[in-house]
Order: sequence, then C-alpha cells, then structure tokens
Amino acid sequence: MISFELGVEDLADTRFAVSPLSETVVSLRVLRDPGLSAVHLPWRRSVLGALDGLDTGLLLSLVAVRLTLPDFLTPRPTAFAPSFADELALARRTPPALVRRDLLAAHAPGRVPELLAVVETDDDVAVAALRDRVCDLLLRYWEIAVAPLWPQVRLVVEADMTYRARRLAMGGARLLFADMHPSLRWQDGVLYIDKMIGRHRVRAAGRGLLLVPSVFAHKPAPPVSAEEAPSLIYPSRGVATLWHPVPDGGPGAARDASALVPLLGAPRARLLRLLEEPRATAELARLLRVTPSAVSQHLRVLFAAGLVTRARQGRQVLYRRSSLGDGLAAVE
Repeated sequence: MISFELGVEDLADTRFAVSPLSETVVSLRVLRDPGLSAVHLPWRRSVLGALDGLDTGLLLSLVAVRLTLPDFLTPRPTAFAPSFADELALARRTPPALVRRDLLAAHAPGRVPELLAVVETDDDVAVAALRDRVCDLLLRYWEIAVAPLWPQVRLVVEADMTYRARRLAMGGARLLFADMHPSLRWQDGVLYIDKMIGRHRVRAAGRGLLLVPSVFAHKPAPPVSAEEAPSLIYPSRGVATLWHPVPDGGPGAARDASALVPLLGAPRARLLRLLEEPRATAELARLLRVTPSAVSQHLRVLFAAGLVTRARQGRQVLYRRSSLGDGLAAVE
C-alpha cells in the first residue's frame, strides 16, 4: 500500500492536469497486455499494424512484468495542459542517476530486461544514450498511436476533471475519491492506495496533490519512488465513449422527435436534454461527438433565450437548464 499524507494546505493545492506524455507511456501497458481492457482492443489492433519499423521491443521493455512504469517518463506536469514536446523535453533532461534509479525501481525486485541492462552499470554516458533513444522512440510512437486521437482523449479527461471538481465542491476530499477507483480510500487526512507494489507513506509537506486522469490507466498509478511529490494517474470516466459514440447525440435523443426539434433544431434540443445537470462545454462536446466550438455556439443561443444558466467553477464554465428550459424540456 502507498499512502499520501495531506495537510490542509495540500488539500487547498490539490489540482488537475492533462498529460499527453503520461497518456502515451501508460498506453504501452495496453500494447503489452491486451487483457487489461477490452475497451481498448480496437485501438490496439489499429496501432499494431502501424508500428512496423519501430523498436517496439525497447518500448515494451519499459513496462515491468508487474506493469509498473519508470517515474522519469511520467513527470509531474508543470502546467495544466503541457504539450507533448514540453513534457518530453523534461524527460530528456533527467539526470542519468535518476534514469537508473527509476528503471531499476520499476522492474524491482527482478532484473531489468536485457535491452535496459546498461542501467545496472555506472556508465552515465551509456545511460544518457539509452534515455535519449527511449525519448526518440516515444516521440515516434506518440505521432503514430496517440496524437491522431489526442483531441478526443483530451475531451474525455477534461470532462472527468469537471465531474471531479464538482464532487470536490459538493463533498470535499472524501466525495472526490469515493468513486474514483476501488483501490482508493480517504481517511483522516490520508489517501490510501491499495494493491500497490510499493509500501511507503509520503508526506506532501506543502507540495499539494496532482491528479491526472487517463483513458489508458486501468488502476491508480502513483510514482514508484517515495521521493517524488504526491501525484496520481487514475482511470478517467467515459472511456467507452472514446471508441463507441453515444447514439444520436446522447441521453434523451430518443425524445428529440418531439416539438423541441422543430422549435430549436436537433443539436440544441439534444443539448437541452443533456443539461438536466451541470456540464462543461468539453463534456457536452464529448457526448455529442462534435467540437467544443460547435457546442459553444449553440450554448450561446440557448443562454440568450434564457433556456440555460451558467456559472464559473475554477477553469470551467458549467451550464445547466434554467426553470424555463426545464419546462420546455418536458414538452412531449
């Protein structure tokens, strides 16, 4: 079990981030073990055929037998949504000593694979060359396997963050973590992460907690090293919709044949149905399988007509049906 001890200031500094590099590295688990998630099998099949010529042996050797990953390849994002290039540049600057530490720790208690055996030596030049080779491969892998679907992935994880922020506002840390994953438990100022290989307790000590939703994560993934600041990659909600769109624009679409469609048009009628609870533009775009800008245009019209209300929550603007919108949505 790994646990994070969080003080009042750490809870106040709990934040979310989007990490394209972490998403890319975590996806290697699915390539290595297709049994982790049936949801991702269509993606895996499509990617495997496109990776010819890439040194997938070295890439997959980064994933340990117990599916742990080296910390230096999942660095703590320094901004809300860093670019892949910025995160990869940070990984490239990792000192050889930390590269060695992280690869050995990820594969412990066993030996590292032969392709990574250089980290068992004191040759910093060779370890740095391995680090650079891995980063070069990750760049090519990102361009082939993850970048083409990154806009959709980002919509999914940002929708999850909106949901989590709402949970935090409604019930504090206890409600935030209550349905994040069965392995997570919040009690008396400590976040417990069960079924982990590591057995250590980390005091945040003013460093806060960083939460990174991931579509490829099958369980919570804290840093392997106890020396790293508290952060958690966790499974995002709504992953199934990444590959299987919600039919006809989402819940309530079957009722859109009512008087709402000729009055508002099908897209706005669907939006109104979805706004029974507060939702952000990114979440609505994901549900409707359209761009956030298209959703924003329709929301502006609905807001101007008094059919929806809006309120800012952190970085997000949440929309919800007004009382007038509720009455109109009830029209059959």
